[in-house]
Amino acid sequence: MAIARTDGYEEEIGGVRRRFLLRNGDIERFEVQHAPFGIFELWDQLCGRGAPQVRHVRDILALALVGGGMPDRLADEVIAALPPSENMTLRAMALRVLGVTFLPELAAPSKKKAGSRKAGANGSGDMTPPGASETSAV
Repeated sequence: MAIARTDGYEEEIGGVRRRFLLRNGDIERFEVQHAPFGIFELWDQLCGRGAPQVRHVRDILALALVGGGMPDRLADEVIAALPPSENMTLRAMALRVLGVTFLPELAAPSKKKAGSRKAGANGSGDMTPPGASETSAV
């Protein structure tokens, strides 16, 4: 059975830029470890519909590091070495990791169509019409 996967993304953690990728197997490991709590409950909590536990946030990030190519033990060490003062940053990072996992099209760079322009006459997105010229009688 073929399973499509995204390329993940990179973010700085522990002072080093690292690759994060959650695959189905990583998600299943998370759900087995935290059963009956599942990945969608974590997603809901990270989106503001509840309060995620720190261990869930740290575990999903460790699994995303493993999915990105890091050995299990090293991923655990990287996450465990981060102090509690990093927990809010890790929470936001977990939301981004799950966002890229569930909605990879949002992380992909947008491609402009040929001939497309920004809205507005000056390309700034300002939709107000240009003012009268200095020589205008109006």
